Amino acid sequence: MSGQANPMQELLDDLQQLRDRMIPLFEALTEEWSTRTEPGYPVIFDNVESGGYFGVNLDPGYGLYVMIDDGQIIAQLNVIAWRTDVRSAANREKFTSLPAGGVKPVSPDMSDNQLRNLLSELLAHWNVQPLVIRVTDS
Repeated sequence: MSGQANPMQELLDDLQQLRDRMIPLFEALTEEWSTRTEPGYPVIFDNVESGGYFGVNLDPGYGLYVMIDDGQIIAQLNVIAWRTDVRSAANREKFTSLPAGGVKPVSPDMSDNQLRNLLSELLAHWNVQPLVIRVTDS
């Protein structure tokens, strides 16, 4: 067994490399956005060693999680799904405040731009909230 690679350890090593590159982005976001979110947020969580994940939350409903799942490293974007607007039809019913988002495979081979784009997707969803509220409350 001593010559064989452990696939889980390789995934953890890759996740650690991603963590080392992305946590500084999260720290810069936390510093800049602390006045744009509720008190106590954004929150960075980092549990690569014992849990196999790290990420950032802008509030309980908006977060980017990077984790190991089903033998691969993924980035999961969780955002609140808003109703499209008050004119939506019953056949297109969409309940409010349900978490939605996307899952994308990631790797340490990704460029810095690609990693920043993951965070920019989260911020784009966060910044569109006032526009959505304005449309649905008219």
